[in-house]
Amino acid sequence: MAIYALGEREPKLGEGAWVHPDAVVIGDVELGAGVSVWPTAVLRADYGRIIIGERTNIQDGTIIHCTFQDNTVLGRNCVVGHNAHIEGATIGDNVLIASASVVLNGSTVGDGAVVGAGAVVPFKFDVPPRRMALGVPAKIREGYEVPEGHTDLNIELYSNNAAYYRDNLRRLD
Repeated sequence: MAIYALGEREPKLGEGAWVHPDAVVIGDVELGAGVSVWPTAVLRADYGRIIIGERTNIQDGTIIHCTFQDNTVLGRNCVVGHNAHIEGATIGDNVLIASASVVLNGSTVGDGAVVGAGAVVPFKFDVPPRRMALGVPAKIREGYEVPEGHTDLNIELYSNNAAYYRDNLRRLD
């Protein structure tokens, strides 16, 4: 695993957290129990903190960073899709940040919400709980409430995948 301290800033991994060997975790990053971080994801906490809640999965190619002003905090049971970018934002529990989406500084995404694929949540934007943000820049989809449990299947799948990879992944070159 590519897990690095940066000066006094040292990552903390919760019980059963798994980081793929080709992912990078740097600095003041806290991964909760059962978190999985997949290939080429980068979590870099050089200025502030990154806190990832239990059983959240950070999928391939995702970039998570923080700033002097804004830590990045993700709740429990979140799904962060491939190639997403989260910078200095606060994400609630049971949230889907879909593939290739961007969530920028000072923004919040409420519990159970969805940021759609390719959406850009601008600075200091609030996505209410169980609502869906779509587009560039993101707007709230009117008249739609995200159903409860929408991340459950993915959370279970990625928890099982992490256990399988932990026990069976081997490099052949």
